[in-house]
Amino acid sequence: MDIIFKAYGLVILTIQARSKSLKPPHCDKTIPNVHCEKVHGGEAAMLFTGLYLVALGVGGIKGSLAPHGAEQLDEDTPRGRKQRSTFFNYFVFCLASGALIAVTFVVWIEDNKGWEWGFGISTMAVFLSIPVFLSASTFYRNKIPTGSPLTTIAKVLIAATMNACSSRSSRNVIASLNSSPYMPNAFPQEVKNIKDVELIETPSENLKFLNRAIHNEPSSKDLKCSLQQVEDVKIVIQILPIFGCTIMLSCCLAQLSTYSVEQAASMDRTLGSMKVPPASLPIFPVIFIMILAPIYDLFIVPFARRVTKSEMGISHLQRIGIGLILSIIAMAIAALVEIKRRNVATESGLIDSKEPLPLTFFWIAFQYLFLGSADLFTLAGLLEFFFTEAPTSMRSLATSLSWASLAMGYYLSTVIVSIVNGVTGDSSSRAWLSGHNLNRYRLDLFYWLMCGLSTLNFFHYLFWAMRYKYKGSARDMATSNNNK
Repeated sequence: MDIIFKAYGLVILTIQARSKSLKPPHCDKTIPNVHCEKVHGGEAAMLFTGLYLVALGVGGIKGSLAPHGAEQLDEDTPRGRKQRSTFFNYFVFCLASGALIAVTFVVWIEDNKGWEWGFGISTMAVFLSIPVFLSASTFYRNKIPTGSPLTTIAKVLIAATMNACSSRSSRNVIASLNSSPYMPNAFPQEVKNIKDVELIETPSENLKFLNRAIHNEPSSKDLKCSLQQVEDVKIVIQILPIFGCTIMLSCCLAQLSTYSVEQAASMDRTLGSMKVPPASLPIFPVIFIMILAPIYDLFIVPFARRVTKSEMGISHLQRIGIGLILSIIAMAIAALVEIKRRNVATESGLIDSKEPLPLTFFWIAFQYLFLGSADLFTLAGLLEFFFTEAPTSMRSLATSLSWASLAMGYYLSTVIVSIVNGVTGDSSSRAWLSGHNLNRYRLDLFYWLMCGLSTLNFFHYLFWAMRYKYKGSARDMATSNNNK
C-alpha cells in the first residue's frame, strides 16, 4: 500500500511538471526587480498532494522494509545474528546506491531535459519495483499482525495512571501478580506462535509505575493489560532516550542539503570540462558510505570480534556513539572550511560578488566525509539496535524511530536557525544567517555552535548509553539467578 501511495504521488508530480496549465508562468529570477508568481489555488493543492503522498509512501516503506528484511534471518543462532548485522549494514549501502543514482543521473536529466523527465524516471522505477518485490512473496517469512503497538502503549499508560489514582494499593497489585505467575490472558489472543513472545513470570523492577497497569478488576475491559504488554511498553520507553540523542546528529545531517550545498555552489565547481551542478554535491557522503559499508563489514567488525571476543564485535550503542563523535568532528571541520572560504572571498575581492570563488569545491568533501561516515555508523546501528531490543510486535514501530529522528532533526535545524537569527540580529548587528549573500553570513560561528551542541548531546548520550542494559543481557542475568 505504501509503495502505491508513493507511485501515485510521483504520477501527480510528473503530470504537473509536464502540463504548462498546472504551473505558474515562467520568469527569469536573474533579472532584477522581477516578481515571480508563486503556485496557488488548485495548482498548489495538486503540488502538495503529490508531495505528501510521496512522503507518506516513503515513510511507510522505510519503516517496514528494514524489519521485514531482518525477519527473514534466523535470530536464534549466532550465524543468523551476524547475518542480521550484515543486512542492516548493506541496507544502508543500498540506500546510498539509490541516492547515488538520484544525485547524478536523475539530477542531470532534470537540469538538461526537464523536471517532468526526472519525475517520470522515478515513477517508472517505483512501478518496476512492485513486481520485483512481489516475485519472491511466496518465500517471505511474514509476521502475523497482532494489532497496533501504539494502542498497546496507550492502553498500558492509561491503565497504569488510572489504577494509580484508584483506592487500591500497589501492594495488592503485586500480590495478585504473585498469586498467578502466568496470569489468565497473559499473552494476547492474537499471537499464534509462542516463539513470538517471551515467557515472563514476574514484572521487572524498572519503571515500577507501569506495573500498576496489571489489575484483576480494571475499570474497563478495554484497559485490561497482560504482563507481556507491560514489559513490552517498558522496553520501548527505555529505548526512547537513545532515540532522542540521535536527533542532534540528524540536525547536523540537515546541513548536507542546505548550507553545505550553498557553500559549494559559491566555489569553483569545474571538474575537467564539466561543471558539477549544486544538487549533485551530496554525492560525496553517498560515495563515502558505499566505500565504508563493505570495509566496516569485511574488516572492522571481524577485527573487533577477535579483539573483544564478543559476537557483535562493536555493540549497537558503541556504533551509535562513534557516529555522534564523527558528527562533532564534521561540524568542526565545516567551521574551519567556511573560515577559509570567507578569507578567500575577502582576499580575492569577491565578497560581494556572485562569481565563483577561486577555491575548489573539493574542500567541502572533508565535512561530507565525516558526516557521511557518521550517518552510516549511526543509522545502521540504530536500525539494528531498535530491531534487536524492541518487542517482536513493535519492531516496525521501533525501527521507524530512526527515520523519525531524521525528520525531527531537519525540523530542529530550522528552529535553531530561527533562534540564531533572532538572537544575533538586532539594530546594531546583522543576523548570522540572513541576507542574499552567503559571503556575509557568519556560517563559521553557526557551525561552531552546532559543534558545541553536538558535544553536549554526546555527553547526554553517554549518560543514557552507560545505564542501558541490553535485553539479552538482562534475560541471561534473570536465567542465571533462577538457576541459582
